[in-house]
Amino acid sequence: APAAPGTASPPRVLGVHADRELDEAFARYAGRPGSGPVGTGHWTGGDSTYSVPTPAGELWIFSDTFLGTVRPDGSRSPAVADGGTTPFVNNSFVLWNRHGPRTVTGRDQAGRPASVVAGPGHGEWYWARAGVPYGGGFSVVYARYARTGAGPLDVAWRGNALARFGPGRPGRPRSLTPLPSSAGIAWGAWLERRGEHTHVYGTERLASGGNRLHLARVEGADLRRPWRYRTAGGGWSADEARSAPLTGPGGAALLTSDELSVVRHGSWYALVTQRADLPFSAETRLAWSRSPGGPFGPARTVYTAPEAGPSGTYRNRNVIAYNPHEHPELGRAGELVVSYNVNSLEPGDVVRRAGIYRPRFFRVVLGG
Repeated sequence: APAAPGTASPPRVLGVHADRELDEAFARYAGRPGSGPVGTGHWTGGDSTYSVPTPAGELWIFSDTFLGTVRPDGSRSPAVADGGTTPFVNNSFVLWNRHGPRTVTGRDQAGRPASVVAGPGHGEWYWARAGVPYGGGFSVVYARYARTGAGPLDVAWRGNALARFGPGRPGRPRSLTPLPSSAGIAWGAWLERRGEHTHVYGTERLASGGNRLHLARVEGADLRRPWRYRTAGGGWSADEARSAPLTGPGGAALLTSDELSVVRHGSWYALVTQRADLPFSAETRLAWSRSPGGPFGPARTVYTAPEAGPSGTYRNRNVIAYNPHEHPELGRAGELVVSYNVNSLEPGDVVRRAGIYRPRFFRVVLGG
């Protein structure tokens, strides 16, 4: 689609600041006593951190999630699988409305907390991607993964699926439908409803690091309808194999993080991504395009996560920041509200210091 008429230059970044209010809101919620005798069903940390406005409230979508309680000293018990008492699930929700936040998980046959979307078999699970309102409820894209080794990063993508949730039942998907997966693209890195279509962004992981960004679209909001893929010539094809990576300045290769966002601001589209040419970079970058399919202009660093690395707030070289994206329903005009995840490459760190593993937020003020 051609860009709407507007200014010849993209918006300028006038200021960037951490959003302490959102940071502290999630920290306070994580520190509350949970439900049940030992708070087994209470969210105390998670990553991905997508969001969807729904009639029932703001739905926060998480992948790997620690449940249970946080001890007074800021630590948590190890996960159940490691001999502790902390439940750990691969995906969850936090529904936040005028009554406050509440954790939403699935349940296993014994009634214990489980992932909202259960894995298809032994050694496989679903991590969350972006969601979109649909039919009074919402839909979320999930990526199926499997373990390939003993290390924390030894995992591999296996396919895509769409979970649909009806009104008032966020803990139980109405259906789980396979999505296109033949081209090795993890779709659902971002979903953007625009006009008569829903744009679906996907990431293709490179062996050298980083990802190539792809774009598909569907008529309406039902992602089960036929997909068409953006091709190298700028057209649309029904063949997923013809999906071409989106480009940067002058048609150069565009390298992105696994999760990101592409949101329209006026007549420009803002790509929010982690810097991907350096391993475990703490930099969030912003690039602009006049079209949802690019080409995108130069990606410029707008924020560096203060928590990450040996000089970060935790003074821990294993602490990383990753996968930023925007929450457009939370921003005012001329502003981006962006989240990112914080974690550690040493799993014991997030047991000893539970507060590491929570989302952080910042705001970007625009002008022009």
